[in-house]
Amino acid sequence: MPAKFVAEVERLAAELVDLASMGADIANMGVGPKAGGGMRELYADGGYFYFLPLPRMRLIVVTRITPPFKDL
Repeated sequence: MPAKFVAEVERLAAELVDLASMGADIANMGVGPKAGGGMRELYADGGYFYFLPLPRMRLIVVTRITPPFKDL
């Protein structure tokens, strides 16, 4: 995976953590179920990654990272 893409995913994950710590509802960020919660998809630098926000545990789990198709 290109280092630039990995750095962008790390930056976005850190921003999600910061937003959650400020009280933002990250369970509705990105693309996912309309009701919120569950697995969410967030685009990053031509690729995307899936994350699972667990607000009660104060945890964000990045479950899958897919780089831009040109890099596959």
